[in-house]
Parts: sequence; C-alpha cells; structure tokens
Amino acid sequence: MNKWLLGVFLGLGFAGHGQTDAVAERYLRTCAVCHESGIANAPRTGSPEEWVAPLAKGMDALLQSIKQGLNAMPPKGMCYDCSAAEYQALIEYMAAAR
Repeated sequence: MNKWLLGVFLGLGFAGHGQTDAVAERYLRTCAVCHESGIANAPRTGSPEEWVAPLAKGMDALLQSIKQGLNAMPPKGMCYDCSAAEYQALIEYMAAAR
C-alpha cells in the first residue's frame, strides 16, 4: 500500500467525530446508492482493496472524474453542491476500512 493511501487511512482515525458524522450523512444521501453495493463496478465503501487502483490515479484525477462523471457515475456523482474538499472527504471516507 503506498504511503499516501496509508496516510489517508491514518488521517481518518484522527478526524473529529463531528466532521466524520457530517461526511457519513452526506455519503448516505449521495454516494451510498452505488458505493455500498458496488453497482456498475463502483468501488465499494469500506473495501480498501477496491480503492487501491482509483487512489493510485491521485486525488486530482479522482476529483476530475467526479466533476465530469465516470462510467455510470453521473457528473458530480449525485452531490451537486459538494466542494472539492467535501468530495475528497467522501473519497477518503469510502476508501477507509470499516
């Protein structure tokens, strides 16, 4: 596992509970519909092994994929009011082991 990915996982452990709760709530309203079950090959939440390849592209590339849409994921991935920082928090939330 590369150092960046390890840093993401460790960083999540130190995030404030309020921030984590807000991200979890936003995740449930937007991303969970596909990322919970892996619909259309979406990497599943809490399955870090499925996030290795997407994360290897780098955060900038992932944010661009969200903005434009990727495969079956529509542009902005169902979170039309998310900022780049909120998208990044959602990615980190989904990529972390549960």
